[in-house]
Amino acid sequence: MKIRYFSDTDTLLLSLSENPIAESTDIGEDVLVDLDERGRVVSITLEHATQQTDVNELSYHLAGSAK
Repeated sequence: MKIRYFSDTDTLLLSLSENPIAESTDIGEDVLVDLDERGRVVSITLEHATQQTDVNELSYHLAGSAK
């Protein structure tokens, strides 16, 4: 997973996989979800990110290993 912030456009991009994007869907005024051909989420884009979240604060917690 990769998280990138583009300050010039105030856009936050959460890339969850490297799968090719087959479809993009707006799920809100400033939220775009990209799906692969099987309907799995590839990435999430937040426009006007600083109005929706604190882009300067990032925390990550790994709850446990998958079995």
